[in-house]
Amino acid sequence: EVQLVESGGGLVQAGGSLRLSCVVSGVTFDDYAIGWFRQAPGKERVAISCISASDGSDDTYYADSVKGRFTISSDNAKNTVYLQMNSLKPEDTAVYYCAAPRVSTCLSPYDYWGQGTQVTVSS
Repeated sequence: EVQLVESGGGLVQAGGSLRLSCVVSGVTFDDYAIGWFRQAPGKERVAISCISASDGSDDTYYADSVKGRFTISSDNAKNTVYLQMNSLKPEDTAVYYCAAPRVSTCLSPYDYWGQGTQVTVSS
């Protein structure tokens, strides 16, 4: 069974940084994809980043809204995917989720979800 647990959210001032962690179980970290999503109040959940790995190489993807400010990475030894968030803006305020697709590509439907972690950026 695939399980994902996020942590690292909190309250931060605009311009600050946070690092989110997603501990994953039930996924082989030599062939996987893990995505980060966020859902702001009153808005739909949107994809913001993804990392996929196969054949020993990693690919990363970012939404335009976070490109250049957020960095996704993984620690295979810890079965953990991170989202380093810098230069945070009030519009980054949302619940952040990590998720895994059944098929290990970033564009596949996501079948497994964490419980979410709240990020609040004050102006």
